[in-house]
Amino acid sequence: MTQTFLFDPLLPWPVLWSLVALTLASIAVAAWRRLPGWVLRGLAALCLLGALMGPLSQTENRTALSDIVLVAVDDTASQHLSDRQSQVAAARTRLEQQLADRPNTETRWITVKDGTGDTGTALIEAISQALADEPQGRVAGIVALSDGQVHDADHALTLPAPMHLLQTGKTSDWDRRLIVRNAPAFAIIGEAVTLTLRIEDQGAAPADLRSALLEISVDGGVPQRFNLPLGVDFDLAPHPAPRRPQRDPLCHPRGAVRADRSQQRRPGADQWRARPAASAAGLG
Repeated sequence: MTQTFLFDPLLPWPVLWSLVALTLASIAVAAWRRLPGWVLRGLAALCLLGALMGPLSQTENRTALSDIVLVAVDDTASQHLSDRQSQVAAARTRLEQQLADRPNTETRWITVKDGTGDTGTALIEAISQALADEPQGRVAGIVALSDGQVHDADHALTLPAPMHLLQTGKTSDWDRRLIVRNAPAFAIIGEAVTLTLRIEDQGAAPADLRSALLEISVDGGVPQRFNLPLGVDFDLAPHPAPRRPQRDPLCHPRGAVRADRSQQRRPGADQWRARPAASAAGLG
């Protein structure tokens, strides 16, 4: 319980201070001239000025609100490599104990799964959605249990409290990425399709690796193999094969339409498989 004295004046403060000065001057003159009843008149004037100031007594009963800690647990595919699951379990157990020992604290656990459509780890988006459901003033901290591979880092996020990362993995882990720099919107059957690709190794990759084996299979056909250098943009020209034979448009008019449409298709329908020269300890 807290008690506070406040003032709610009936007149503006400059007017009240002017009246106070005038009253004190009048009391001083009355006392100097020893006018009869100056004491009672002076007290009455001061009581009237005090009433004009509107004194108030405010009593409050306050209860402190609990703090909220958000914990985002990365459960995407890369977190199931090696012993990362056991690292997450150990870190979570220790974190639960530490938060339980903290008085007046609530914990919100967030599980981050693989993004729909193979969009990767949307960790920032998951934290942003969790923050939208909580009072910003009560969020005391944000903790992320992840390998650090995030695919929505450019997502705008305003943090009301510090954010900490408990990173899984080992210092010897490394990743291999296949980057599609450029791909045409469609392909013509029987003509080469030029793709601009790049293979990069990130992390503690072995220093003796200079190339990687890449296999491209079109519609499940015979894979086309390429031995490509690392860290260099290169152009490849696989040949898409026809899916079905064309029909004579004179015998089957509708077949002409189907055959004409089959001439064009997106290379995204191709099935690509990448096999590195050496297995990576970690994947992004």
